[in-house]
Amino acid sequence: MADEFCVDILTNKSHTTLYTGMTSNLSKRIWEHKNNVIPGFTSRYKLHYLVYIETADSLEAALLREHQIKAGSRQKKIDLINCLNPEWKDLTDEFCSLG
Repeated sequence: MADEFCVDILTNKSHTTLYTGMTSNLSKRIWEHKNNVIPGFTSRYKLHYLVYIETADSLEAALLREHQIKAGSRQKKIDLINCLNPEWKDLTDEFCSLG
């Protein structure tokens, strides 16, 4: 999925915190989150689990979708995750090559 625009939702082990982001290099970005490379929200709350992903055709479309998801309620985010990933399993191995 490298070089595709992706919108993702990350969570922590107990699923109490959600983070919506956008990237053009999903594997790199998820590696950074899992290794707390970038100080801030995701490292503070240990948001290491990729539970939702969708791709976009362009940067503009990805940014628009990211803003739409962020503007939604927590319940709307939960509904998105449940639709794609009802078990809330970490999708990293499925969508990223971290090696």
